[in-house]
Order: sequence, then C-alpha cells, then structure tokens
Amino acid sequence: AECISGCVCPEGLFDDGKGGCVEEKDCPCIHNNQWYSSGQKITVDCNTCTCQKGVWSCTEDVCYGTCIIYGSGHYITFDGKFYDFDGSCEYVVTQDFCGDKNSSGSFSIITENVPCGTTGVTCSKAIKMFLGKTELKLENKDYKEIQRDVGDDVRYWNRTVGLYLVIEASNGVMLIWDKKTTVFIKLTPDYKGKVCGLCGNFDDKSNNDFTTRSGLQETNALTFGNSWKQSSMCPDVTEEIKPCDVKPHRKSWAEKECSIIRSEVFKICQSKVDPNPFYEACVHDACSCDSGGDCECFCSAVAAYAQECTKAQACVFWRTPDIC
Repeated sequence: AECISGCVCPEGLFDDGKGGCVEEKDCPCIHNNQWYSSGQKITVDCNTCTCQKGVWSCTEDVCYGTCIIYGSGHYITFDGKFYDFDGSCEYVVTQDFCGDKNSSGSFSIITENVPCGTTGVTCSKAIKMFLGKTELKLENKDYKEIQRDVGDDVRYWNRTVGLYLVIEASNGVMLIWDKKTTVFIKLTPDYKGKVCGLCGNFDDKSNNDFTTRSGLQETNALTFGNSWKQSSMCPDVTEEIKPCDVKPHRKSWAEKECSIIRSEVFKICQSKVDPNPFYEACVHDACSCDSGGDCECFCSAVAAYAQECTKAQACVFWRTPDIC
C-alpha cells in the first residue's frame, strides 16, 4: 500500500544473510543456526557435507551406530532414544541372537548393574562381552579373557586411548569403556535391524526401540528393561527412583554443579545437542551418588554430554583444575 524505503540487491545478485549481495554460486548455507560460505565443508556423523550454491551436498557413507550407557542407569540407544532404567541384575545390552530360531549370532554384550549409593539407583559395575568362543570380562579397571569351548573364532584387538579402553573385534563390534560406569558400543551398519537388547534394534527409528525379549513393543521403560534380565532370580524393577526426592538436601548442590551443561562453557554445543536430558541425568546422578565418588558421578555425566558435543563437531574444553 505504501512504499517502504530500504535496500535490495541489484538484479542477478542475492542477499547473503549478512547484509551483502552475492552471485548465486556464492550463496551461503545454514546449519544449526550458523552460516557457512560456499565451498565450506562440515562433518555430520561420518559424512562430509559441502556448501554448494546455498544447499548442502553430502557424501552418503553409512555410519557406525553408537549406544551409550553411563552413570546411574542412563541409556541412549543406537537410534537416539534417551531413557533411564535402574535394575540390579545382569542385562543384555545388545546381541545379534534375536528371535530367529536358526539364527546363530556372533556376539553378545551383558552389563552387570549394582546399586551405587543408598537411594537404590544402579550403575554398571562389570561388562561381559561374548565374541564367538571368547568371553571378555571388564571389571575393576581391567579386563580378563576366558576361552569357552563353543562358538566361532572372532579376533579382537585392544588399545588404550586417553581415559578409555577400546576393544575392537573382527565382526564389526567395538566397545569403549572408561573403566568406571560409562560404556560406548559401536556397531557397523551391517547390524542394522539385526540386534536386540537394552540398546534397541538399530533400524534408524527410535519409536520401536522398546522391543522386549519376546518381540513385543512396549511403551514403558521398566517393562522393557525387565524383559532383558539374564536371570529370573533377580527382582523386577517396579518404580522409577527419583534420588533428589529421596535426598532433598543434595538437590541444590547437584543443580549448581550440573548447571555447567547449560552454561556458556557449552554454548557452542547447545544448538547442536539438546543439553536438557543430559542436565536432568546429571542432577539425578549427583543426587544419587551419596556414598563416595560424588565427583566421579558428576564428572561422568558432564563427560557424556561433552562426548556427544564432540560427535556433533563442537569441541568443548570444560575440564579445569577445579572441575573434574
């Protein structure tokens, strides 16, 4: 209805989002609210994306899937579902013996969970990894090998990387352990849709990750988790434990310590990886670790977020002489 004064780009040129005008071939791209100029590359998972004329063009490599267990009962499945489960027993984390009567699997990973602190939450104390006829038991910062008489030969290598022990097997399974309560399990894409257990089925859909041992879809994390216990002697978990309600005097300390996840320190990462579930998990752990190791629980919780940030190409230097 009326003229509004302002600038427009001359014909044939385009607004570059930063107050300038560029030719079409130089149009920028946007990713996680950041602008990238034409020709710039970013890494998403294991693929490289290049900005071309305002649109991303990406390589199409299929990436490893990662499942994470950390702190007092936090799980992030291969398909990215975040949930909590506190059971005191041995549970199948992931395996490729699923359903089919004639399917012979090549690996299985079991976690042994024990109470940590007095509130009833549990942490992973030991991990058993079955690779063909080899059983590896990771416990007390070390691992030992046990040879069994059944199964195929699956070769494996181990190495130490920083804080972590890495075990890599010839069948495409990798386990990374911080020698405490954090475990990362990585699988090659060949296992997509062929695994089961607490880490879900790795089919790129998170809404069907709660598939029980008998193949039923569950909505409740407790029913799903209970179905994967190794021994019927262990009691079922019947209620979700809220440690900050049990130990209210620890709550404000926990919230103050864990606020680092939502602070400026992690600013570069917050638009890439949602900090909220990691913050909630951190407060949960800081409230629950009340019989020694308070800082260890807090540090593992922050490290889990930092690890996801690194995967999303946001490196954060958060450890200081005062913090962890």
